[in-house]
Amino acid sequence: MTPPRRKQTIHIPYNPTLDSLNLEAVANALEEGGARFSVESLNWPKLFPYRPLTVITAEHSNSYLYIDFLVRCNYLRAVNYTDNSPVSEDSCVEFYVSTDTSNKSYWAFEFNCVGTINAQFCTDRNECSPLPPDLLKLVKRYASVGTRPFQEVEGSFIWSVVAAIPLSILGVEYIGKPLALKGNFNKCASATSQPHYLSWNPIDTPEPDFHCPECFGDIILD
Repeated sequence: MTPPRRKQTIHIPYNPTLDSLNLEAVANALEEGGARFSVESLNWPKLFPYRPLTVITAEHSNSYLYIDFLVRCNYLRAVNYTDNSPVSEDSCVEFYVSTDTSNKSYWAFEFNCVGTINAQFCTDRNECSPLPPDLLKLVKRYASVGTRPFQEVEGSFIWSVVAAIPLSILGVEYIGKPLALKGNFNKCASATSQPHYLSWNPIDTPEPDFHCPECFGDIILD
């Protein structure tokens, strides 16, 4: 019998200087002092064996959580260009996060490789409401491949998306003491020629399903 996989914990450093930088410069700053970890849990290997390299680097300020998603893959797709469209069909990275101590409600932030966002607040896996445009505009994004949509292309690609998520959207405030969240980081691309579904913390479901707050790991803003 395979033993259960342990949930992981990540400590994200504090760096208030990031607020004065544009997001392209933030990516370079994160390389120097950010927490770095991989999204590599292949939860459904028989159904979806492809595992593109996906690395997260993160820091936070008093106002934002900064996340740099770096991906190396064989196919690149960015068909969806309107916010709150199904970006998970494209080359996509995701951050699911909960501030609820009961771990029932959570936010889902999904970005395709051109920075289009699909964001929802969920009180249950089947009870999710899209974030309104005024909140979506507060989530800053930088995509290394630009912002123009395109059909799938084949090759060897390295791309990144940097996102700055306001802590105010999550309803929390950093006041100099460690702030405990729970969440998961995902990589997917359901409509590409190599569909895949990876996560930072392992997920125990028969088929791909990222809406599993019970599988969230611990995220500590130091």
